Amino acid sequence: MTPAGPDFANLTIETLLPHRGRMLLVDEILEVDDRQATALSVVREDWPLFKDGFCNPLILIELVAQTSGIHNGLTRLKERGAGEDNGGWLVGVKQAVFHTAAIALGKRITTTAKNAFVFDDLREIAGSATIDGAIAAEVTLQVMEAK
Repeated sequence: MTPAGPDFANLTIETLLPHRGRMLLVDEILEVDDRQATALSVVREDWPLFKDGFCNPLILIELVAQTSGIHNGLTRLKERGAGEDNGGWLVGVKQAVFHTAAIALGKRITTTAKNAFVFDDLREIAGSATIDGAIAAEVTLQVMEAK
């Protein structure tokens, strides 16, 4: 996904997220705009919380957080340009409701995240994760921008 404009010609997931190696869980940005982001991830054996062929659904919290990072990272780039090194960090999981007990290897997970509330440097993120078209988790996060 590459938004229009010369500043975004080389935009990648790594441009928007600080995660690397086995902690970079998002495989593809499906959609991102001023309102929200949607991403795709495929369960791998090297993921945190993966054991005996399955991943613990707690990983869906991190997937929503990374999807939020994509959205808010793009927003920050649009507002401030590429030179500034600001990141966000998770300060709270306000709510997480899981509709699955385990996630099998190779499953494709689609996550969506949007800013439900913004005040100064604090954001409340409303997110969801789906697997095979069914809701796997509904997550509300609180994120504070580091300065």
